[in-house]
Amino acid sequence: MKKCTVVYATPERQWQWTVELADAGTVGEALELARAVAGTLEVPWNAAVGIYGALCDRDAVTRDGDRIEIYRPLRADPKESRRARAKAATRAPGSAPARPSPRSRS
Repeated sequence: MKKCTVVYATPERQWQWTVELADAGTVGEALELARAVAGTLEVPWNAAVGIYGALCDRDAVTRDGDRIEIYRPLRADPKESRRARAKAATRAPGSAPARPSPRSRS
């Protein structure tokens, strides 16, 4: 037998469930056990999952002590959000001028 922790977090709160699995237990089985303990808590059980920050499939075999993370979907693409902020900053009146080059001209 091995123990794993299933975790899920929102900006306001974090949840953690410790589950016991057979030696060949998978991420999917750990999620099923955690779901049974969580009851009616609204968790995106079908969302992407990972072990210690690395995405994995639900049929991945876990190791004793693994932390299985349930990921929330992104609200926006981070690259697109950054481009929009950069574009807005260049259009904003009174925005700071570009910094001069660190090399001095002689």
